[in-house]
Amino acid sequence: MQFQSDWICSQTQDLFVVSHMMQVSTSLPLLLLSLTLLLLHPVSLVHGGHVLAFPGEFSHWLNMRNIIEELVKRNHSVTILVPDASPSVNYNNSRDTAKFNFLVFKVSYSRQEYLDLMQELMRFSMYEAHLSSPLQKFLKTASWILHFLDFGRQQCDGMLRNKQLMATLRHTSFDVILQDSMAMCGDLVADLLSVPLIISMRFSFGSVFERHCGHAPAPPSYVPLAPLSYNDHMTLSERLVNMVIYVGSSAVSELTWKLTLDQYYREIKGTPSSVCETMGKADVWLIRTFWDIETPRPTPPNFKYVGGLHCKPANQLPEDLEAFVQSSGDAGIIVASFGSMVTNLTMQHANIIATAFGQIPQKVIWRYRGEAPTALAPNTKISDWIPQNDLLGHPKTKAFVTHGGTNSLYEAVFHGVPLVGVPLFGDQPDNLARMSRLGTAIVLDFNHLTAEELAEALHVVTNQPSYRTNMQRLSAVHRDQPVTPLSTAVFWVEFVMRHGGARHLRLASYDLNWFQYHSLDTGAALLIALMTVAALWWVGIRCILRQCRRRAGREKKD
Repeated sequence: MQFQSDWICSQTQDLFVVSHMMQVSTSLPLLLLSLTLLLLHPVSLVHGGHVLAFPGEFSHWLNMRNIIEELVKRNHSVTILVPDASPSVNYNNSRDTAKFNFLVFKVSYSRQEYLDLMQELMRFSMYEAHLSSPLQKFLKTASWILHFLDFGRQQCDGMLRNKQLMATLRHTSFDVILQDSMAMCGDLVADLLSVPLIISMRFSFGSVFERHCGHAPAPPSYVPLAPLSYNDHMTLSERLVNMVIYVGSSAVSELTWKLTLDQYYREIKGTPSSVCETMGKADVWLIRTFWDIETPRPTPPNFKYVGGLHCKPANQLPEDLEAFVQSSGDAGIIVASFGSMVTNLTMQHANIIATAFGQIPQKVIWRYRGEAPTALAPNTKISDWIPQNDLLGHPKTKAFVTHGGTNSLYEAVFHGVPLVGVPLFGDQPDNLARMSRLGTAIVLDFNHLTAEELAEALHVVTNQPSYRTNMQRLSAVHRDQPVTPLSTAVFWVEFVMRHGGARHLRLASYDLNWFQYHSLDTGAALLIALMTVAALWWVGIRCILRQCRRRAGREKKD
């Protein structure tokens, strides 16, 4: 399918300009001639493509939603394949059903079971991990991985063993499949349907998916693996830890895949297959970060960095919220949010934060769910939802108290608002460590947080100009791109649809086996050649020495 809208628009604009530059007596014939040439040009009609989306959950869904909403605005149709137990995708929402076509499949677990597992993960990360041994952390992490793999396996069964659903997918002409890395088996569906695949992801632990499946090199000497909070100039001890994570994550991931998913993929396809083989067929990888905060590294040509694709200029605040903001006077406001997933702040921690907010001159708008803190001060307004992007873009916003989630981080970067970070779980410590190194944030420890410490951090960030200056410099770098990150992401989705894939960007390394990829065969050949040459030299020298001895013996006899 060919999408020629950009070409036609540019040609029409050129015709418009030319026609108005000509005299009235000649403009009409020229315009008719140009339109005739345009119609004779071998251009197919403008049609929208058909996208099949596999969304992730929580913030992953918010990122994909931005992409597919933009695709709908560009006249493409989007079908979303979603389990009935999804805690994030509201497939019954009338506003969404007007935009997207939802295909809902049944799974054997419930929405509450999924949420309970996530809450258990966050509770351990926030309140227990700092008191646990490395072994306890490893065992807990392994348990959660197995649970999520089990949920993922049930999702795969709900799709791939559903004959009616698979028949519907086969009979529908999709131009591309867009899969979030959190959703499983989208790559397998793409392979079975022979449809081009685009993967959207932030990172994988140890960067294993990127390294093993995407063939993105990550030299451990200067590329810190996610989620380590190192920079690219590591000390010897940091490089040692990085190397251990590099080898350990690779070994554990490969072993886990072979014992679980690889066999499942082979069973479904009926031919030898593996997770990395099918994921490695992705035409484009959309990586949701950018070089403003990411450390430089070598990347394959089909890796496109689109961090901040959800960022946009601020809109007008609701009247009541605008009135509260304006009542802050010259002191301004502080925006506080620990993300949409955090609903389990203890009253002790909530009161510590509320007390700190009561000690500062600014007014505070705090996204907070649950029972109101008893120490809540008059200058603090709490709400279970806030227009975060619009608040961060308000000229009276002085700082942002955040958990350091990637989406929140990029909104702060986009609007140039300095941070006070309190990381809770996941990639948040790494994210905020980067911002601290860039001089845009002060990072505090959640489990040792005091009201005085938080109030002091807010005082420093709002009164020392360097934090805002550094963040505004970072914002300028982020904004200084040829097109917006969202436009970049949508361009590559449309590119894959226009050309039926992006195979020309695929590395030849996918066609090599492991000993060819690491040049072990050429190394062995060179070693054999050197040993052969060395052996010939040795034999030659021995022969020469032997002849010399014989000649010396004859001369002595003579």
